[in-house]
Amino acid sequence: MTDSLVITGFDAKTGVATLTFNRPEALNAINVPLAEAFLSAVRELKDRSGVRCIVLTGAGRAFMAGGDVASMSGTSEQAGNAISAILDAVNPAILLLRSMDAPVIAAVKGVAAGAGLSLALMADLVVAHEDTRFLVAYNGIGAVPDCGGSWFLAHKIGAGRAAELMLLGRTLTASEAKDWGMITEFAADNEYESLLNMIINKVANGPTRAFGAFRQLTDRANGNQLAAHLEAERAAFLEMTQTADFARGVSAFLAKRAAQFQGR
Repeated sequence: MTDSLVITGFDAKTGVATLTFNRPEALNAINVPLAEAFLSAVRELKDRSGVRCIVLTGAGRAFMAGGDVASMSGTSEQAGNAISAILDAVNPAILLLRSMDAPVIAAVKGVAAGAGLSLALMADLVVAHEDTRFLVAYNGIGAVPDCGGSWFLAHKIGAGRAAELMLLGRTLTASEAKDWGMITEFAADNEYESLLNMIINKVANGPTRAFGAFRQLTDRANGNQLAAHLEAERAAFLEMTQTADFARGVSAFLAKRAAQFQGR
């Protein structure tokens, strides 16, 4: 359904399922309804037979421009409630996707920022449009990554480069993200769809059960602590909502100006 916050599609012939974040007027910024729609869509896929590849993408000009910061304004209690409500849906969706055999491919255009970067990196493969920009963004509001961001950044590009993104607020081009090992491939507009389809078809025609077992092994090799880490991220984010810097960051973001942080 095109009026859904997450559009779902499934090609029974190829086994390719598509989940499209569908809040383009807000660059697919994730709020509670979108998060809940995401979890519902993932649960449907979990119960569907014949899924051999899952493509995660965004409608309109962006993959996802992070969390809906407007929902985090107000008191620290209000911000914490909004964040927890989002994570109550997103964290289980991430764990479900990581538990399935079907590989996940993130098809990324425009921007992948904040939670959008986290969810892109959650995928097994990331195929980006040449003009895509990647950024942590949480530093701009005085918060820490959630939705698995700190887990996937550390394991995909290493703690040093993850710190560079967070502490220096760096924005990476698709070419830079490829060099860093953050994404799989990128292509210009006239080649992007053919590249994406080639990778999707190759994955969907592969040994799906073996791919699932491989993901489980690599997750275990990284400590098999993703579920616990997601909750540690939640606790750290909620702690940040109690700080004056977080209030300054949210206010500055909504006013479209740089925040003046004071370290408390």
